[in-house]
Amino acid sequence: QVHLVESGGGLAQAGGHLRLSCEGSAHSFATGWFRQAPGKDREFVATMKSSIPWTYYAESVKGRFIISRDNAKNTVYLQMNSLKPEDTAVYYCAASEGVIFTTGETPYEYDFWGQGTQVTVSS
Repeated sequence: QVHLVESGGGLAQAGGHLRLSCEGSAHSFATGWFRQAPGKDREFVATMKSSIPWTYYAESVKGRFIISRDNAKNTVYLQMNSLKPEDTAVYYCAASEGVIFTTGETPYEYDFWGQGTQVTVSS
């Protein structure tokens, strides 16, 4: 069982930045970030594998967000820069054991989820 704890959410202004942390995830096969805005489906944001230097981003965040990990702290991060009001959502991290992992874009490829952290971007 993998226990994931997100932190780092909060309020930011458009153009600002936040860094989210997901403790408990760095040693999983892969770790992803998703987000869910009110009334919308959960949306893929970014993912990375632990064994190779591979990352993948949604088009909406490519060039603005960076996913990374610190193995010593067993933590995966999501650095969010140039924030936009449309980035407002609850952000979730998820860990995959790799059994059905392909691109990492769908929630079904992940086995464990954190509780979520709210990110609000004001215009």
